[in-house]
Amino acid sequence: MTNEFIPPAKPIVGSEERAAVDAVLASGMLAQGAEVASFEQEFGDVLLDGRAVVAVNSGTAGQHLGLLASGVGPGDEVIVPSFTFAATANSVALTGATPVFADIEPDHFCLDPADVASRITERTVGIMPVHLYGHPADMTAFESLAAERGLALFEDAAQAHGAALDGRRVGTFGRFAMFSLYPTKNMTSGEGGMVSTGEADVERLLRLLRNQGMEKQYENEVVGFNARMTNIHAAIGRVQLTKVWGWTERRRQNAAFLDANLEGVTTPPVADGAEHVYHQYTIRVPEDRDGFAAALREQYQVGSGVYYPIPNHRLPSFGFDLDLPETERASREVLSLPVHPSLSEGDLERIVEAVNALAKAGA
Repeated sequence: MTNEFIPPAKPIVGSEERAAVDAVLASGMLAQGAEVASFEQEFGDVLLDGRAVVAVNSGTAGQHLGLLASGVGPGDEVIVPSFTFAATANSVALTGATPVFADIEPDHFCLDPADVASRITERTVGIMPVHLYGHPADMTAFESLAAERGLALFEDAAQAHGAALDGRRVGTFGRFAMFSLYPTKNMTSGEGGMVSTGEADVERLLRLLRNQGMEKQYENEVVGFNARMTNIHAAIGRVQLTKVWGWTERRRQNAAFLDANLEGVTTPPVADGAEHVYHQYTIRVPEDRDGFAAALREQYQVGSGVYYPIPNHRLPSFGFDLDLPETERASREVLSLPVHPSLSEGDLERIVEAVNALAKAGA
């Protein structure tokens, strides 16, 4: 094929981001400062209906500090999906608590409330759903379950900037929520994370923990970390924030085109009341998914991704023997196709042509 390769993801960084970084460099104020504070305020206003936001240097750091600020520690259990990136469970383990892996529901690849309920013990202190691929988890069910069982609810919203359920933005349900700003996310700051919370005590402890335990210089109140975001990264994020809704609409249009034209594969359904932001557009390929992906790349120059080929409970870092049938099935079948805003109409047509041809041929 002579066609240019279509990457599965493509960060969009332009002249406005470069100018914003140059302005910070010229100012000489490179570390956490006014740019970070402005980014926090704007992120909360644009994506979270004004909820308080604390900026940190990565999504993983944000999730770890959010759990610590919520009082999670040794002896506790937090229920998480196994079908997600390892940082979800890692953040629990880093507090000294135990991640308890639950299965997912098959349509949206998010935590299954019924399976979660079956795994609650006297040590369980919280539930942390992941809004996987940009589709909101069933937060209505999880709010009811958490209230009924006296548990905290946390959100891993790493992939879900702007997603919503029944008109309510993800990141406004839990005691805290984490958003990642890694380069492949729907918006980026180069690297970084944002933690939202509606609880003043959690917010204050987050701010202490990210800055060596200090609110005032040299007056360390708790043992903390250096998890600060720089003004450089915040400047990039502030520009990206002005574009994220336009990019999201383009992702949705691209997803709708694939929905309408793909044949022979299972396209991603959207739950009633859910607003999907399509960080990933994930299909199921029941037979030889890896061969299908290789053929997309080699025959049609179309990139794709497998998120995630090894469930967390089977990673060497955890190594649990669990019966999670939907998790195992998803890890064998999922394949994410490009829907990023950089795609042209011709790119989308080529993706459709490739997938349909391979599906018809049984790839």
